[in-house]
Amino acid sequence: MSKRTLYFLFTAALIVGVLLLFPDPAMAAPGGRIASAIFRTVPGKILLVVLTIIFLPLIISVMVQEARAEKSTRKALESLARQHPEMDWFAVKNRVTEVFTRVHAAWRKEDMQEASDWMTHWYWQNQQIAHLEQWERDGLINHCRVKSLKKIRPLYLKYKNEDGTANGTRIVVGIDANMEDYLAERVSGKVVQGKPGYDDVESVWTLVLENGRWLVENIEDGALTLQYAKIMNELSKASAGSSAANATRREA
Repeated sequence: MSKRTLYFLFTAALIVGVLLLFPDPAMAAPGGRIASAIFRTVPGKILLVVLTIIFLPLIISVMVQEARAEKSTRKALESLARQHPEMDWFAVKNRVTEVFTRVHAAWRKEDMQEASDWMTHWYWQNQQIAHLEQWERDGLINHCRVKSLKKIRPLYLKYKNEDGTANGTRIVVGIDANMEDYLAERVSGKVVQGKPGYDDVESVWTLVLENGRWLVENIEDGALTLQYAKIMNELSKASAGSSAANATRREA
């Protein structure tokens, strides 16, 4: 048996062991997921170091691809902002910060009505009905508090140019925040998923431009950052001849 095969088998066994011994909690926070508490325990921290060493080459590759995606998306936004001011990256970043704060505040109060102006109608209904109302019926409460928003990275852009506006344009951003996120029984306070305490959490947010306003259309796990970073930005034919179109060509 070759060393390459042994390495693969060892890595696969290690990953399976992680999944079996430290099941990843899910379903809480806006978007329906709880921040994983796996690596906050002592065994988890040791495991994290081991995994980091094993996957270091892959980690570096991911960082490079995401850096390229961020650079090309910023260039595309910079070019498009000349025609559509709402596409300016600083304006988008400020809007994402505001949306992130408002949505989590409404989630913490268990009243997504407060965040209805910051989400698409479909996603607002999905969050209120699929998660909050179900937890209320189950006697559970999600403790979700944001301490600080650390970084916002543009990963992917799908630009629409209909009727001379940018309505329908979608942008995917990776958001790193320090926050507390766990699910507990409403009466007893017993923790059923996650763990109390603040930790760094990454998530992926998709926003769509409607009538000049960026609204949340989806929230996903931070593990999907690379998936979006590998997709080529999509620009309309109206901007295909600009420098922004060339900036979207990424290396695989």
